[in-house]
Amino acid sequence: MTTPQQGYMLIADITGYTMYLSQSELGHAQQVLQALLELLIEHTKPPMRISRLEGDAVISYSLPGITLQGQTFVEMIENTYIAFRRAIDLMVMNNTCRCNACANISTLDLKFFIHHGTFGIQHLGGHDELVGSDVNLIHRLLKNSVREKTGFRAYTLYTDAAIRQLGLEGFCEKLVSHRQEYEHLGAVDVWVQDMQPVWVEKRASTRISIPPDQIFLQVETQMAMPPELVWNYLIQPEYAVTLYGSDGIDYVNRTGGRVAKGSVVQCYHGDQISPLTIIQWQPFEQMTTETLLPMPIKNVFMLIDLRLIPTEKGTRLVQTFSKPKGPLVGRILGAIAFSTLAKQALHDIDAFGSLIEKDLVARGVGMDEVNTP
Repeated sequence: MTTPQQGYMLIADITGYTMYLSQSELGHAQQVLQALLELLIEHTKPPMRISRLEGDAVISYSLPGITLQGQTFVEMIENTYIAFRRAIDLMVMNNTCRCNACANISTLDLKFFIHHGTFGIQHLGGHDELVGSDVNLIHRLLKNSVREKTGFRAYTLYTDAAIRQLGLEGFCEKLVSHRQEYEHLGAVDVWVQDMQPVWVEKRASTRISIPPDQIFLQVETQMAMPPELVWNYLIQPEYAVTLYGSDGIDYVNRTGGRVAKGSVVQCYHGDQISPLTIIQWQPFEQMTTETLLPMPIKNVFMLIDLRLIPTEKGTRLVQTFSKPKGPLVGRILGAIAFSTLAKQALHDIDAFGSLIEKDLVARGVGMDEVNTP
């Protein structure tokens, strides 16, 4: 058993599987469960590492040394849920079998439980067994009255300890406060997020891209870490400032304490402020901003797109600048003004990549840890 450590514990639990199994043919039901569990395993990203599987649930814990922003953690959970719901939809659409197991796939859903506390790790039977009173607590939370009190079928439950450690107090404005009573544990305060609106919003969203004939400039760099960690650094001003080549940046106009579509990246260049409005926010994949160009001609703007592409060695970060848009004179002046942008943009994106790689190494985190579930 290792020295007890402080960290996050996460349980992803498939909703309704017990009833589904009781009403379905075992062979096909097992195939469905295997596909869904493999999806959950695939989406267990650093700093989370799988402890073990338990029936219809995946249990994971956080690695030491990686400081994850609260927003990044929330978005990892939301992305996993979206992938799960897409998988369910695809199974339903592509299904031609008339058995109960295949007919009832749409009854399945997903819940998450997150707690921060102390745990030890025992290496038993090929997996990491978590032990400790905080481990007992998160397992007790699986049995709760959330659905009866809220009506939520799919939800994420954060303990108050997890919320405070993640710095998500502002996010609580969009969550439901709930108190659960347990024998020997007493009252446990938790916060619950309904996941159905997350799925509805994502399903309705459309992707924004800069057409090839509208690209003014494109630069890229390669980093030896997965997209989730690159994204985690992108939302931290002290690191993102290097990418934007400014004296300082800040994220303003947050929604529920989170950077999102409609938020603004405020870039400071001496006494000048350049606001970049986020018009697309696809966590771990893509962020697109729109900015008015500082020139006498009004309403001249440019799109700046950041895309994170997973590779065998980590992540390829691609930054694309659109041609200036707006009145003709403004477009011409904008193209002239930014004619020297290429060299600086390439320097900034390379500097950002080097900075965050060095930071991860300084924290004592090896590449084998961040690239292995």
